[in-house]
Amino acid sequence: MNEKQKTKSWIQRIDWINSLFLTLTPILAIVLTWAHIRFEGMNWSLMIPFIILYFATGLSITGGYHRLISHKAYKANPIVKLLYLIFGAATFQNSALKWCSDHRVHHRHCDHEKDPYNIQKGFFWAHMGWIMMKAENEDSISHSSHAIAPTEDLSQYPKDLTSDKLIMWQHRHYLAISVLTGLGLPVLIGYFMGSPLGGLAILGFARIVFVHHMTFFINSLCHIVGSQPYTDTNSAKDSPIMALFSYGEGYHNFHHYFQSDYRNGIKWYHFDPTKWLISGLQSVGLASDLKRTSDEDILRAQLKMEHKRLQDKRIAKGQQSGEIEIIEELASKIDHILQQLIIAKRQRNSSRTSHDQKIGQQIQDKIKALHTDLGMLMESWCKKTNSRLKFYVPKAN
Repeated sequence: MNEKQKTKSWIQRIDWINSLFLTLTPILAIVLTWAHIRFEGMNWSLMIPFIILYFATGLSITGGYHRLISHKAYKANPIVKLLYLIFGAATFQNSALKWCSDHRVHHRHCDHEKDPYNIQKGFFWAHMGWIMMKAENEDSISHSSHAIAPTEDLSQYPKDLTSDKLIMWQHRHYLAISVLTGLGLPVLIGYFMGSPLGGLAILGFARIVFVHHMTFFINSLCHIVGSQPYTDTNSAKDSPIMALFSYGEGYHNFHHYFQSDYRNGIKWYHFDPTKWLISGLQSVGLASDLKRTSDEDILRAQLKMEHKRLQDKRIAKGQQSGEIEIIEELASKIDHILQQLIIAKRQRNSSRTSHDQKIGQQIQDKIKALHTDLGMLMESWCKKTNSRLKFYVPKAN
């Protein structure tokens, strides 16, 4: 294929609707906001519904499309799910059916050719370039923003999604829901606050642009900026800075290794408003079955990564084999303790179900003893390796 043919092929792959939408929305946001300020004066009271809609729509992507529907990290009340689908559509990021289907392909083929937003193709491609082009491989779902066509082949989508009535309702009426909620509602709010133009400019287009790029950062910068404390088998990174811009999705290395966990930020102080939303929904009975990775599995992943880095570092420096063997032995002992803790906690949960208090107390005593041993081994590990990592150490209870 010569250069002319390649150019023609590339042009044919452009999704003009998506490309124009992503190009024109920032322009419209700037022009309409300027017009609002120039002819009406800035209506600062619009910033209140802007913030509300910014989080309502963004969290519908991270808490709804992503953690609920894509990964099934928890169960939600149908009303909550419906609101996710309505406000998720208001972001103009496609129907949940298409969004979640593509996201599962991303996890299955992360950093490889079949990954729809493969970071190996560059920042721009992962950030938004992939949306501007028609799907190239058979695993990716067409991400055009068109409403469902009568002849659309639903077999290309996961069956658990196509069998969900709410998801299919949103998919069939996606364009109407998007326009009404994403643009109509902002104009209506602006009307009641004295400026329909300001509503369209700030609550509509400006909010769409901000939410777009904050969530697009998850596919781009969250695979570039940060550290890899849990796995280096893919490019996902953990970054508390990126978490601030992505509704808590910045702890992306953890997420790619523990996909079904409802959390991304596992510590209480990690900025993860999506996690807080889900926990809040649970507290009022609107969410249940929150999946949570065990502390032992998290620590095992952290230790495995540090162990690997230490091995590479010491071999590169020509470290004496005796010292390497001591670290190997420590790693093996810690891993053994963690496996015992996992088994013991499962036994404790079973004893609670059977209401056998005597056996339950014996298991609890064993867990405390194992936890004490783990604490001493971890202390030895940190001293021997000069580790500065803040390990997520399991609790005894």
